[in-house]
Amino acid sequence: MGRRVLVAGVGMVPFAKPSAAKTYDEMGAGAVAAVLADSGLPYDKIQQVYAGYVYGDSTCGQRVVYRFGMTKIPVLNVNNNCASGSSALWLARQAVESGAVECALAVGFEQMPPGALGAKWTDRPNPLTDFSAVLKDVHPIDPALPMTPQYFAAAGVEYMEKYGMVPETFARVSVKARAHAAHNPYAVFRDPITLDDVLGAQRIAGPLTRLQCCPPTCGAAAAIVCSEDFARRHGLSPKVAIAAQALQSDASDLFDKKSAMALVGTDVTRAAATEVYEQAGVDPRDIKVVELHDCFTVNEVLTYEGLGLCDEGGAEKFILDGDNTYGGRVVTNPSGGLLSKGHPLGATGLAQTAEITWQLRGDAGARQVEGATLGLQHNLGLGTAGVVTLFEKVS
Repeated sequence: MGRRVLVAGVGMVPFAKPSAAKTYDEMGAGAVAAVLADSGLPYDKIQQVYAGYVYGDSTCGQRVVYRFGMTKIPVLNVNNNCASGSSALWLARQAVESGAVECALAVGFEQMPPGALGAKWTDRPNPLTDFSAVLKDVHPIDPALPMTPQYFAAAGVEYMEKYGMVPETFARVSVKARAHAAHNPYAVFRDPITLDDVLGAQRIAGPLTRLQCCPPTCGAAAAIVCSEDFARRHGLSPKVAIAAQALQSDASDLFDKKSAMALVGTDVTRAAATEVYEQAGVDPRDIKVVELHDCFTVNEVLTYEGLGLCDEGGAEKFILDGDNTYGGRVVTNPSGGLLSKGHPLGATGLAQTAEITWQLRGDAGARQVEGATLGLQHNLGLGTAGVVTLFEKVS
């Protein structure tokens, strides 16, 4: 890491089901308006924009920010699957840290169609073709079912076989997610659910029921990052900084492992987290609040270990002991996570950033994690892109 990068502001709009959502440009503009208000900056002080989204045409980012002015600055559009939002933040942070600019905006948005994720381009090679071929070698695939949950179902089965965990433990993650979301006005699903509700819901694939899969959601979120000099010149007093950040893709041995857990990004998560902890000189056990990529309950369980929040094979005890929630060792997904808040692909990483920033500033209301001075954000896109960001409270 070079010079210090501060989080000047964050903002987001409430997430919504596709049937109730506004268009991407309206949602994106709402998030930009919110982050400008939070930072106290006018748009003409922004020197670069990075816009993350998956379902959209070229230059959607320009469509969003042109509402605030056509100031000739670079606007870059980023598609890194479900990690698009935090990839946009990674680029914005890198630009400020390097000295290329003093202030940059990262915005993520998604106008998602209803129903399960599926390929939108069928006249060209699918980027996950090699992943699917390996998955079929290690786990039976049902061609009548959507592929994405089958990846994570296979990873869940592999984890249970390896460590002896029972399926009910995955379901407990959904119960926890809803309990946290009850206090989040930005979340789609806030009503509590029971373990019986989760286990009795429609079976999707393997151990996964419908209530263990994140819903298709629309929404937008944004963050502004700046240098310390910029903050001083403009009378800003940011309370949060990026302490370390890493973006990684797959290693050359991925397909040789014949592992569904590896295919869904566990190795990438572990490598990115290790890089972040080494950059910052931080022990993961010192982190009290984490927003992680719980697209499925299986992924939350795998990510506990990938981020070093518990020992390898120790996720079940970690959950049963309540160490993943308030009163335990670390609060994971105080926002309700993707399972309850929703998962508009391009917005997710920046919504996580907003939550961690609010937590470290003491602005999280009933969701507040007491005493948090470090916050971790983890965002993953199949194919693979994994982003891990460590935020710190500025004294």
